[in-house]
Amino acid sequence: MPLFARLLLISFVESFVTTLIERGLYFYSHDRLRFTDAENLGLALGFGTAYAVGALASHAAARRLSEKRLLVLTLVGQFLAHAILFLWPQSVVLAVVNTLIGGLNGLKWPVIESYVSAGRTPTAQASTVGRFNLAWASAIPVALVAAGPLIGFWSPSLFATAGLLNLVSLALVLPLERRPAHLAADHPERPTPSAMARYRGLLASSRSLMLCSYSLMWVLAALLPRVFAVLAVSVAAATALSGLLDVFRGLTFLALHLYVGWHNRGWPLVVGIFLVPAGFFLAIFGPSVPVVLVGELLFGLGAGMTYYSALYYAMIVKNAAVEAGGAHEGIIGIGFVIGPLSGLLGAALAPAVGGPLPGMLVGMGPLILICVAGAIWFLVKVARPKASPV
Repeated sequence: MPLFARLLLISFVESFVTTLIERGLYFYSHDRLRFTDAENLGLALGFGTAYAVGALASHAAARRLSEKRLLVLTLVGQFLAHAILFLWPQSVVLAVVNTLIGGLNGLKWPVIESYVSAGRTPTAQASTVGRFNLAWASAIPVALVAAGPLIGFWSPSLFATAGLLNLVSLALVLPLERRPAHLAADHPERPTPSAMARYRGLLASSRSLMLCSYSLMWVLAALLPRVFAVLAVSVAAATALSGLLDVFRGLTFLALHLYVGWHNRGWPLVVGIFLVPAGFFLAIFGPSVPVVLVGELLFGLGAGMTYYSALYYAMIVKNAAVEAGGAHEGIIGIGFVIGPLSGLLGAALAPAVGGPLPGMLVGMGPLILICVAGAIWFLVKVARPKASPV
């Protein structure tokens, strides 16, 4: 199998596994263990904290162990974690092992991203990142469609499926080189200093907005099981419907992959500034299933634009090192932490401020405003120099 095809297959399989647990687990805990919104947000907080730590540590770990060895160890660790959940899926075990899985995912994804993007020129990087995004994103709605029936038919099969797929990934990883080969620092197609300065500004803006989108996405992941339950949607249908967000995020990836006119431009981030908050509040507080789905649609479009931009610019600026993916995934992990914390604050304040919607506005509002302000600030900075598009 060609190397790049192997890497895309690994990305698809591991995204499928990640989604079964990362997103399907909240439907499992709500339906089988009767977790409340606060308990699901607590699960999300534990996962996100460990994810951020793992992602930020991935670069140092890869330098010490090699990228391949680190990837193998994370896959073996995930298999063992999924085996434990298969055998003992009680509440406390679920919370502890889910946190462990978060750390392993944080270590894993920057390494996969480095293998996928290493050795690419800035021109080729856009296509590479696009195909990688399509590979992992296409697995998410498929996994969410599968998660509901797995939970409904025989709930331990959710963890058994994840563990068996980890073994598939392990078999695919074993033929990889010990370390991916990177583009030489003095390669003629590396960006000029002025172009690099603009890339850094767009990277900072997209990361600020990506922090917002992943913070809100993790609150959505924890609360959508309750939203759909209140609207009398079955678990099997609800897990599938929650994947609409990812369908539209994937379609956004496809559009940005095919249309290169957005490169080095700020308008995708401006669009994301409006779509991400609007989609979040519609999805959480929509009075009917169609309104919730419209919220997912808008959120998916905005989140797709910010994610693609952030990863594309990171891989150019950092030359596809694990450090680039580590920082990228670290921001995602931080979003996984501050999102549930803000959601828990909003839930706690709801009785005092007049209900769930005002509470969520008070809890999530400052986070949204700070991230949006940061994104706008960096966009303004890169707009000031009269740099021509690269």
